[in-house]
Amino acid sequence: MRDKLTLYTKYLLDFMFYAGIIVTATLPLSIRFYGRFNSYFAEFWIPLVIMFGISGVFAILIIFELRKMFQSVLDDDCFIRENVVSLRRMGTYSFCIAAVTACRLFLYLTPAVLVVILVFVIAGLFSRVLAQVFDKAVTYKLENDLTI
Repeated sequence: MRDKLTLYTKYLLDFMFYAGIIVTATLPLSIRFYGRFNSYFAEFWIPLVIMFGISGVFAILIIFELRKMFQSVLDDDCFIRENVVSLRRMGTYSFCIAAVTACRLFLYLTPAVLVVILVFVIAGLFSRVLAQVFDKAVTYKLENDLTI
Protein backbone atom coordinates (compact mmCIF):
# COMPACT_ATOMS: atom_id res chain seq x y z
CA MET A 1 0.00 0.00 0.00
CA ARG A 2 1.24 3.46 -0.87
CA ASP A 3 1.66 5.97 1.90
CA LYS A 4 0.15 9.45 1.84
CA LEU A 5 3.40 11.23 0.97
CA THR A 6 3.91 9.00 -2.07
CA LEU A 7 0.39 9.62 -3.33
CA TYR A 8 0.68 13.34 -2.63
CA THR A 9 3.93 13.49 -4.60
CA LYS A 10 2.40 11.60 -7.52
CA TYR A 11 -0.60 13.91 -7.65
CA LEU A 12 1.62 16.98 -7.29
CA LEU A 13 3.78 15.90 -10.24
CA ASP A 14 0.66 15.21 -12.31
CA PHE A 15 -0.80 18.60 -11.43
CA MET A 16 2.48 20.40 -12.21
CA PHE A 17 2.74 18.63 -15.57
CA TYR A 18 -0.74 19.53 -16.78
CA ALA A 19 -0.68 23.02 -15.23
CA GLY A 20 2.68 23.62 -16.90
CA ILE A 21 1.20 22.75 -20.28
CA ILE A 22 -1.69 25.15 -19.73
CA VAL A 23 0.54 27.97 -18.45
CA THR A 24 2.99 27.56 -21.33
CA ALA A 25 0.19 27.43 -23.91
CA THR A 26 -1.39 30.63 -22.55
CA LEU A 27 1.86 32.61 -22.23
CA PRO A 28 1.10 35.04 -25.08
CA LEU A 29 -2.17 36.03 -23.40
CA SER A 30 -0.83 36.21 -19.86
CA ILE A 31 2.28 38.22 -20.82
CA ARG A 32 0.15 40.61 -22.87
CA PHE A 33 -2.20 41.01 -19.87
CA TYR A 34 0.65 41.58 -17.43
CA GLY A 35 2.13 44.10 -19.86
CA ARG A 36 -0.73 46.44 -18.88
CA PHE A 37 0.82 46.69 -15.41
CA ASN A 38 4.52 46.35 -16.21
CA SER A 39 5.94 48.29 -19.16
CA TYR A 40 8.90 45.90 -19.46
CA PHE A 41 6.53 43.05 -20.34
CA ALA A 42 4.66 45.27 -22.82
CA GLU A 43 7.84 46.51 -24.50
CA PHE A 44 9.51 43.09 -24.82
CA TRP A 45 6.36 41.02 -25.36
CA ILE A 46 7.62 38.91 -28.29
CA PRO A 47 11.08 38.06 -26.88
CA LEU A 48 9.54 37.24 -23.49
CA VAL A 49 6.91 34.96 -25.03
CA ILE A 50 9.65 33.15 -26.95
CA MET A 51 12.04 32.85 -23.99
CA PHE A 52 9.40 31.89 -21.43
CA GLY A 53 7.81 29.53 -23.95
CA ILE A 54 11.07 27.70 -24.60
CA SER A 55 11.83 27.57 -20.88
CA GLY A 56 8.29 26.34 -20.21
CA VAL A 57 8.67 23.49 -22.68
CA PHE A 58 11.95 22.43 -21.05
CA ALA A 59 10.33 22.66 -17.59
CA ILE A 60 7.47 20.44 -18.79
CA LEU A 61 10.02 17.97 -20.15
CA ILE A 62 11.79 17.91 -16.76
CA ILE A 63 8.50 17.15 -15.01
CA PHE A 64 7.72 14.49 -17.62
CA GLU A 65 11.03 12.76 -16.83
CA LEU A 66 10.36 13.07 -13.10
CA ARG A 67 6.96 11.44 -13.56
CA LYS A 68 8.58 8.54 -15.43
CA MET A 69 11.16 8.13 -12.68
CA PHE A 70 8.51 8.33 -10.00
CA GLN A 71 6.57 5.56 -11.71
CA SER A 72 9.64 3.33 -11.34
CA VAL A 73 9.57 4.13 -7.62
CA LEU A 74 5.92 3.11 -7.47
CA ASP A 75 6.80 -0.09 -9.34
CA ASP A 76 9.57 -0.73 -6.78
CA ASP A 77 12.21 -0.85 -9.52
CA CYS A 78 14.25 2.35 -9.21
CA PHE A 79 17.66 1.25 -10.42
CA ILE A 80 17.05 0.90 -14.15
CA ARG A 81 18.84 2.35 -17.17
CA GLU A 82 15.76 4.41 -18.09
CA ASN A 83 16.22 6.47 -14.91
CA VAL A 84 19.86 7.12 -15.82
CA VAL A 85 18.69 8.40 -19.21
CA SER A 86 15.98 10.51 -17.55
CA LEU A 87 18.49 12.10 -15.17
CA ARG A 88 20.83 12.94 -18.05
CA ARG A 89 17.96 14.48 -20.00
CA MET A 90 16.85 16.50 -16.97
CA GLY A 91 20.41 17.83 -16.66
CA THR A 92 20.41 18.86 -20.31
CA TYR A 93 16.98 20.48 -20.00
CA SER A 94 18.15 22.39 -16.90
CA PHE A 95 21.20 23.71 -18.75
CA CYS A 96 18.93 24.76 -21.62
CA ILE A 97 16.67 26.69 -19.26
CA ALA A 98 19.74 28.41 -17.78
CA ALA A 99 20.96 29.33 -21.28
CA VAL A 100 17.57 30.67 -22.40
CA THR A 101 17.25 32.63 -19.16
CA ALA A 102 20.74 34.06 -19.71
CA CYS A 103 19.41 35.60 -22.93
CA ARG A 104 17.15 37.71 -20.73
CA LEU A 105 20.25 39.43 -19.39
CA PHE A 106 20.43 41.33 -22.70
CA LEU A 107 16.91 42.69 -22.19
CA TYR A 108 16.75 43.47 -18.52
CA LEU A 109 19.12 42.61 -15.70
CA THR A 110 17.61 41.69 -12.35
CA PRO A 111 18.96 39.70 -9.44
CA ALA A 112 16.11 37.21 -9.92
CA VAL A 113 17.37 36.35 -13.41
CA LEU A 114 20.82 35.63 -12.02
CA VAL A 115 19.31 33.44 -9.29
CA VAL A 116 17.24 31.47 -11.83
CA ILE A 117 20.33 30.88 -13.97
CA LEU A 118 22.32 29.72 -10.94
CA VAL A 119 19.52 27.42 -9.74
CA PHE A 120 19.19 25.69 -13.11
CA VAL A 121 22.94 25.33 -13.58
CA ILE A 122 23.16 23.68 -10.15
CA ALA A 123 20.12 21.50 -10.98
CA GLY A 124 21.78 20.47 -14.24
CA LEU A 125 25.03 19.58 -12.53
CA PHE A 126 23.17 17.72 -9.78
CA SER A 127 21.18 15.72 -12.33
CA ARG A 128 24.30 14.80 -14.27
CA VAL A 129 26.15 13.65 -11.13
CA LEU A 130 23.09 11.74 -9.93
CA ALA A 131 22.89 10.06 -13.35
CA GLN A 132 26.44 8.78 -12.86
CA VAL A 133 25.57 7.50 -9.38
CA PHE A 134 22.46 5.74 -10.72
CA ASP A 135 24.49 4.31 -13.61
CA LYS A 136 26.91 2.68 -11.14
CA ALA A 137 24.02 1.42 -9.01
CA VAL A 138 22.34 -0.12 -12.07
CA THR A 139 25.60 -1.79 -13.07
CA TYR A 140 26.06 -3.24 -9.57
CA LYS A 141 22.43 -4.38 -9.48
CA LEU A 142 22.71 -6.13 -12.84
CA GLU A 143 25.97 -7.82 -11.80
CA ASN A 144 24.37 -8.90 -8.54
CA ASP A 145 21.29 -10.25 -10.38
CA LEU A 146 23.56 -12.30 -12.64
CA THR A 147 25.43 -13.68 -9.61
CA ILE A 148 22.23 -14.99 -8.06
